Amino acid sequence: MRFNTLFFLLILSCVCLALAQVSYDNCCLKYVRSMSPGAQKHAVKYRHQKTDGGCNIPAVIFTMRRGRILCTDPKETWVNDLMKKIDERPEKLSDMRRRRHSRRG
Repeated sequence: MRFNTLFFLLILSCVCLALAQVSYDNCCLKYVRSMSPGAQKHAVKYRHQKTDGGCNIPAVIFTMRRGRILCTDPKETWVNDLMKKIDERPEKLSDMRRRRHSRRG
């Protein structure tokens, strides 16, 4: 009788712990205050982080050339300017070549 009760409590506690875990999806927890113009040239792409789930703050996440990730405040003017610059950049020549070769085959 004691074994059944103990086993039931053990299973119940494991289920409760599994349900209570929160997954953090690569969330930004703080912002980078500024970025030098030289560093801004290395920004390749960006994405938006919304405040849902485990992510507490809204952010714009920039990915740099070598894979480094920087979290920034979307309310900052320099952040919006950098997003516009990235959107206005022409596609890389290698991407254009790859598309051209794929059309031939």
